[in-house]
Amino acid sequence: MATAERMPLRLRVMTRNILKFSGKVRVPQALPQAAAGLDFIAFAIESGVLRFGRFVTKSGRPSPYFLDAGLFNTGARLGRLAEFYAAAIRASGVPYDMVFGPAYKGIALAAATAVALSRSGRDVPYAFNRKEAKDHGEGGAVVGAPLAGRVLIIDDVMTAGTAVRESLAIIRDAGAVPAGVVVCLDRMERGTGRLSAVQEVESRHGIPVIAIATLDDLIGYLQGAPRFEEDLRAIADYRRQYGVFGHA
Repeated sequence: MATAERMPLRLRVMTRNILKFSGKVRVPQALPQAAAGLDFIAFAIESGVLRFGRFVTKSGRPSPYFLDAGLFNTGARLGRLAEFYAAAIRASGVPYDMVFGPAYKGIALAAATAVALSRSGRDVPYAFNRKEAKDHGEGGAVVGAPLAGRVLIIDDVMTAGTAVRESLAIIRDAGAVPAGVVVCLDRMERGTGRLSAVQEVESRHGIPVIAIATLDDLIGYLQGAPRFEEDLRAIADYRRQYGVFGHA
């Protein structure tokens, strides 16, 4: 009988889906990044964080799927999510000295990711910003460790890139250097022009964007689960209208 490593990718995906939905096994955490993306998609769906239906994105587009990172709202879910962030950071090889979370969702994401990184042997400072600067006590707009060195931004899903631009300004104003951005999901769709929001950030600011999972991972996972056939068709239609193909 073939081992899991020798199975074709599509067969491995289908096997993973069948076993996970039947509740018979827990998928190992030590996975190649491609498999980690599929594992994250399964985790997000099972947690009710990645949902299918009719939604409107920040850009005003009617989307057949939506990921709300705010629904990683238990200790177990947030802890598991942080493991995915930490694994993606390690796999990227991007050099960094600390992590930063844009208010508001990025606050919990950065803190939890710093904990996960420390458990894997890399203890780094973290910080986050306030929406409004504090004029009493310690004052300022940044909470946590002073921004210094190479700063990795931890965010959820990049749509218009607004939070990232604000974060870049805060980091640079402090005399630190943006090292990159880490997100849950790269939707691989157009931003303000022909490039995707991720490609725009990489091109305009010269920093890498690391995604735990991409739209390709989502489509690959749904192709292995017949109960998502209708959702898969809707996503394919959406991608034809708004997607950026050939995305690295």
